[in-house]
Amino acid sequence: MSKPTFILSALALTCLAIYLFVTAPPPIEDPDQVGSGPRIPVAEALTILNAENARVRSIYTRDIVGAGLKVGLKFDEDWKDDAVQAGPLPALFLRETSLRLERRPVPLGLFLGSKYPIASANQFAGDQATAFTKMESDGKPAYFYSKDTKRHTAMFADRAAVQACVTCHNEHPDSPKSDWALHDIMGATTWTLPSDSVSHSQMLELIDALRGSVAEAYGSYLNKAAQFPHPPAIGESWPAQGYALPTQEVFMARVKRDCDEGTLEALLAQRQTSPSVSPETAEARP
Repeated sequence: MSKPTFILSALALTCLAIYLFVTAPPPIEDPDQVGSGPRIPVAEALTILNAENARVRSIYTRDIVGAGLKVGLKFDEDWKDDAVQAGPLPALFLRETSLRLERRPVPLGLFLGSKYPIASANQFAGDQATAFTKMESDGKPAYFYSKDTKRHTAMFADRAAVQACVTCHNEHPDSPKSDWALHDIMGATTWTLPSDSVSHSQMLELIDALRGSVAEAYGSYLNKAAQFPHPPAIGESWPAQGYALPTQEVFMARVKRDCDEGTLEALLAQRQTSPSVSPETAEARP
């Protein structure tokens, strides 16, 4: 399947949007991009990315997993095993997106961690563990510079949104906690960037990288589903319409439809309020 050009085709809602998105952004680490001009603070940049990711997870959880279970599709933590005829659970779909993101030439990190993870690799440690303890009590996003990783970090509460997630974690033999309830904060979606701000062109590159990684993650599920002994129909239909899955293009069209307006509004707001950074200030950054 061909890789869609997400940013160029998605956000052309107004003339200003066309101005913002038609020009392909240069590499994010290009030194020419560090200089004068408006910049988006890292906290705002990561908040925009998290909002996109939250909408993607909602689509996947509700319209693929939730509806798919009702028509016979299966989802499992061992979905990559050849003998398992299933797709990724929502948390593992995010993990697959994160893995794809790591392969892209942007210094953006994505991690879904917990204080009580089923997999030890998802255990919070250091500054993230400290921030999560506070998040458990107030539920508010945490923004900080982590001395552990030397990266600017944003953490957003990950709540038990559907009963299936609660049941899965409570009944899993490797779960260190078995009394989860609906709407509990089970963990946090964590984003990291090395710089304290990004230019608008760099922001577009980050969004494009995230959407491209989502598309690849979903495409990996489709490739697996196509090999099932009884594969679902892959085309225009969604699980709510039967034993079917939308193509990568159809899935990403839904993602763009649900994300474009909110992301565009956030970018326009930042364009109006972002401070300019002088070359001297930029050079002084660690």
